[in-house]
Amino acid sequence: MAKKTYIAAITEALDLALEKDKDTLVFGEDVGQNGGVFRATDGLQAKYGEARVFNTPLAESGIGGLAIGLATQGFKPIMEIQFGTFIFEAFDSVAGQMSRTRYRFNGTRSNNIVLRTPYGIGTKTPEMHADSIEGLLSQIPGLRVVMPSNPADAKGLLLASIENNDPVMFLENLRLYRSMKGEVPEGYYITPLDQAAVAKEGTDVSIIAYGGTVPLALKAAETLEKEGIHAEVLDLRTVAPLDVEAIGATVKKTGRVVVVQEAQRTAGIAANVMAEIGERFVLDLEAPIGRVSGPDSIFPFSQAENDWMIKDSDIVAKVKEVVNYD
Repeated sequence: MAKKTYIAAITEALDLALEKDKDTLVFGEDVGQNGGVFRATDGLQAKYGEARVFNTPLAESGIGGLAIGLATQGFKPIMEIQFGTFIFEAFDSVAGQMSRTRYRFNGTRSNNIVLRTPYGIGTKTPEMHADSIEGLLSQIPGLRVVMPSNPADAKGLLLASIENNDPVMFLENLRLYRSMKGEVPEGYYITPLDQAAVAKEGTDVSIIAYGGTVPLALKAAETLEKEGIHAEVLDLRTVAPLDVEAIGATVKKTGRVVVVQEAQRTAGIAANVMAEIGERFVLDLEAPIGRVSGPDSIFPFSQAENDWMIKDSDIVAKVKEVVNYD
């Protein structure tokens, strides 16, 4: 297996999907000749032509509407929104239309749309470019929310999302795009949706994370290992729907849990995970569940990013608190 960056794995997945099915289309702002703002679609228009990889106007609501229309005609649209928070401009398309199609038509139709967009703090973007809004998106019935944490999963989960019949919100972490490299299997393969994965085995405490927080959790686990605390790291991968079975398995294994998210504390994925554990597995717990998250404030301007964002040291501190609970 070759080592590739997170974004190179995404580009490869898009290339393979376009090669496999002529009805697959990629479109968004500047995705054509320029290859997108982060070059995720670099070279694809030259290879597959302007009819299959093409630019759209700077109008996210129009991109969403176009994806819905194309899906009703048998195409497989892969729409790109340049930054995650720009989804607000297409929110009616996402929450009011494409996610409701299967229900609205009694299961006889669906919108097999993939919406790709980057998210995440740590790259000094301007305001409204880095927000983590997966908690909001996960409340939309009929919409899957997928958040890979490494290159191999980025490729496999994206191909699985493209094959899926229902709309998928595919959130790509900005900080990982070029900072992370990993071994990626060759050729076409899928990584199943809705299934979490154990990123590191452990026995003393479970750290449940997803997306850009998984590398932080793994780094924290390395630090804890040196101090005799063996932490298990569970990568959720799909945050809607949650893999409750995998969550239960790690809770029963260690009895102590810390849940990590980059987003603000209130009403996020971490809160949902904690609620599921509290309802289903509370008797397996030996300590209150710990939580690490961003503060309940607006994502800051870039000058204050480092003060706002969570760090692996925050996870270490919270794990120690949970492990030492008496």
